[in-house]
Amino acid sequence: MPVALGLGLPQMKQYDIGRDVAVVARTAEAIGYESLWVFERVLFPEPATQGLYGVPGLAWPDHYRSVADPLVTLTLAAAATERARLGTSVLVAPLHVPFQLARSLASLDAASGGRVIAGLGTGWSLDEYAAASVAPYEKRGAVLDELLDVCAAVWGPDPVSYKGELTTIAPSEVGPKPARPLPVYLPANSPRATRRLVDRADGWMPVALGPSQLSEQWQRVREAAAERGRERPIGVCARANARYSATPLPVRGRKPFHGDVAQIVEDLVAHAATGVPEIMLDLQGTLRDASELVDVATEVYEAARAAGV
Repeated sequence: MPVALGLGLPQMKQYDIGRDVAVVARTAEAIGYESLWVFERVLFPEPATQGLYGVPGLAWPDHYRSVADPLVTLTLAAAATERARLGTSVLVAPLHVPFQLARSLASLDAASGGRVIAGLGTGWSLDEYAAASVAPYEKRGAVLDELLDVCAAVWGPDPVSYKGELTTIAPSEVGPKPARPLPVYLPANSPRATRRLVDRADGWMPVALGPSQLSEQWQRVREAAAERGRERPIGVCARANARYSATPLPVRGRKPFHGDVAQIVEDLVAHAATGVPEIMLDLQGTLRDASELVDVATEVYEAARAAGV
């Protein structure tokens, strides 16, 4: 079976969100991309309290200076498409009031005819937590757990009721409901996160940093599922953070999905061989505008399919 391919939607500062999201979403669906994805960054600190991804000294990329709201972006994409699944990779759970986020995701799923995938995580930016979180960074895991509980309640049958640390819902009717059981995808970056994934989620969202690493991570997730007695399958969508170059990059030291179309497709082939069922490419960061994003996304898709991905 060919790997399902997804595409990251334009959210960064070089794009005209009101115009470009619909154009890219509609074109990507017509090309054959099976899913469309958004990510979340809410601010660009100057100076930053910590480096990118929490790595000391690693600078934040300039294209993070302005990132459109993920749910607004997905709503624009939903209105412009008919079939493509609509995913978040990922929403930073503690930056959202759980009840309101659960309702927004349910409404978007109902409006799109059951196409939403809720990719959720805990984030890493201390500056984002200081500005926007509903609880301190140290409680990020507990907030994610409560969000999962609230989503299960809000998306379930009425009357909805819930009592938690952040959320109290008196017995109420809460609608609209999702068009179908709305899948939740989670990361698995620690033993605790892996247990949460196996016990509570429908799918896994790793970052594609190399086929060997992805294969080892996928094996650990499957082993954890077997140990914990999970019988239903775990979906997977691996995020490929691509950096496109018009010319090939030197082989030595090249990171996965960095390079020209041929190199990106080479990496797609290698990662597809791990057995993950879906890979989403986020190409937007190094491209000038929506026209170039569409052109590169088209070329990558056609070359990948020709290569057997």
